[in-house]
Amino acid sequence: MEFFASTFYGFFFGFALGVGCSLVVLYAIYSGGYRKALEDSLREPASDRYSRLLSAAKAKIAAESKEKNKSDA
Repeated sequence: MEFFASTFYGFFFGFALGVGCSLVVLYAIYSGGYRKALEDSLREPASDRYSRLLSAAKAKIAAESKEKNKSDA
């Protein structure tokens, strides 16, 4: 009986709390970075790098949609 209790405690504290705490830390890092990215994208005036990357992304999406339309036809 003592073996099962110690196994349960070890599993709970080691796995459940350990993995849960690490997931909370990863989520906090992710949400903080996401929030900062949104703040940067809404900043006026936008930086030169942002403008270049935005135009490149729009061109890539346009090229992909043209390729998709050609393959669908």
